[in-house]
Amino acid sequence: MHDERRDRPIRCSDVLSARSRLKKREQGRGTDYPEPVRIRKATLADVPSIQSLIATSARTLGAGDYTREQIEAALRGVWGVDTELIRDETYFVGEVDDELVLCGGWSRRATLFGGDAYDQRESRLLDPRTEAARIRAFFVHPNWARRGLGSRLLSLCESEAQAAGFVVAELVATLPGQRLYARRGYVATGRRSDALPGGLDIESVPMRKPF
Repeated sequence: MHDERRDRPIRCSDVLSARSRLKKREQGRGTDYPEPVRIRKATLADVPSIQSLIATSARTLGAGDYTREQIEAALRGVWGVDTELIRDETYFVGEVDDELVLCGGWSRRATLFGGDAYDQRESRLLDPRTEAARIRAFFVHPNWARRGLGSRLLSLCESEAQAAGFVVAELVATLPGQRLYARRGYVATGRRSDALPGGLDIESVPMRKPF
C-alpha cells in the first residue's frame, strides 16, 4: 500500500506544530499544572488525620505571623477540628495517595471559628436571607501550598453555600490566610484579638464577600 504522507514535503508549520505539542506535554509534567488532588467530603474517620494536617500547616505556614507559643496554644482549640461541620457534610478534605494535604469547609451555623474544644460556639442555624454563610478552617500541607488548592476548595464551598440560598459569606482569617481570601474578593472588616490558653492572645482578620 502506498503511503502518500511519505511523499508530502515537510512544511515549517508541521515542525512548529510538533514542537508545540511536545512543549505542552513537557509542561504538563511540571508543577504549574493541576496536581492529582482528590477533594471529597470529610468523614469522622478522617478526624485524626485532619488534626495532624492542621498542626503541620499551622506550625509551618503560620510561623511568619505568629510565635511558636501562640501557635501551640491556638492548636488546643481555636484551630482544632469542628466535627459538627463533618456531620453537616459541609467540610472537605483533599488527598493524594490516601494522604490528606488540604482541608476546609463552610457552615450554615453561627459559629465563626474554633474546634470542638473551643468554648465560644453557637450551633444555631443561620437564616440565609439575612445572615452570612461561614467559611471555615482552611488548612493546606506546606508541601502543597501555593498550588491553587485553597482557591479550588473555596470555589466549591462558595458554590454549595449559594445553592443553600446564601448571598454573602463571612470568615475569620488567620494572618497568613487573609492573603488567599483577599485575592478571592473577600474584604477585611476589622481586626480581632482572641484569648488563648496560658494568658496569650491571637490576632485574626474578619472578612466578608457578597456572592
